[in-house]
Amino acid sequence: MRSRGSRIPIALLLPALLGLLFLLLPLVGLLVKAPWRSLPQELSSPAVWQALRLSLICATSATAVSLVLGVPLAWLLARTDFPGRRVIRALVTLPLVLPPVVGGVALLLVLGRNGIVGRWLDSAFGITLPFTTPGVVVAEAFVAMPFLVISVEGALRAADPRFEEAAATLGASRLTAFRRVTLPLIAPGVAAGSVLAWARALGEFGATITFAGNFPGTTQTMPLAVYLALETDPEAAIALSLVLLAVSIAVLVGLRERWMSAP
Repeated sequence: MRSRGSRIPIALLLPALLGLLFLLLPLVGLLVKAPWRSLPQELSSPAVWQALRLSLICATSATAVSLVLGVPLAWLLARTDFPGRRVIRALVTLPLVLPPVVGGVALLLVLGRNGIVGRWLDSAFGITLPFTTPGVVVAEAFVAMPFLVISVEGALRAADPRFEEAAATLGASRLTAFRRVTLPLIAPGVAAGSVLAWARALGEFGATITFAGNFPGTTQTMPLAVYLALETDPEAAIALSLVLLAVSIAVLVGLRERWMSAP
C-alpha cells in the first residue's frame, strides 16, 4: 500500500513551492542584508533599548488587560446561551480583520479628548489616553485580545463541562468551580492565547501610531522605531527588524506543540 503523499501531483507541488518561496524569501533577504558587523553597535543605541523596553512593558500590560477582560468574555461565549451570541462573537473577532489604522481612528473617536467616552474621562477624572503610554496599551489590547478570546473559547469548548457540574453538585459556587476546576483545565489554551496576544501586541503598528502617536520614550514602540529608522538609517531599521523577527521565532517555537504539530 502506498503511503499518503508518496506521489505529489506536479500541479500542486509547483504552486506549493512557489508559495513557500514567496513567504521565506523576504525573511532570507532580511538576514542576508543584515549589517552583522555593525549589529552590536546598532542594538546598543539608547533609543533602541528605550523602544524595546517600552514595547515589552506595553505588550505585557496589553496582555494582562486581555486576560482580565478576555477570559470571562470567552467563558461567556462558550458556556452560556443568550440571544445574539453569534453576533457578539463576530464583533469580538472583528479587530482580526479590521485594518489597524481604522481601529486607531475608532479608538480616537471613542476615547479621544472629544470622543464619546474620552470627553467624560477627561472632565470627570482628568484622564487622557491618546498620545500617552496608556494609550499604547489600549491600542495594543484592542487588536490583541481577540487572539486570546478565540484560543480560550476553543479550550473551553474542548473541556468537559461535567467536571464543573460535579463541582457544583459538591457545593461549589459558579465562580469557585471556574477558578478551581475550569481554569486548570483550560490553562494550556489560556497560555497559548496569552503568548499569541503578547506577540500581536508587540508587533502592533497601525492602531498605535494612529491613537498614540510616535513619541520617543512615551509611545514609540519597536515597530514605530523601525518605521522611523527606515527613513533615516536603514541599517538601524534592519537591526530592529531582526529583534522583532527573533521574538516572533521564539513565539512560534514556544507554541509549536500546540499549533505547529500536525498528524
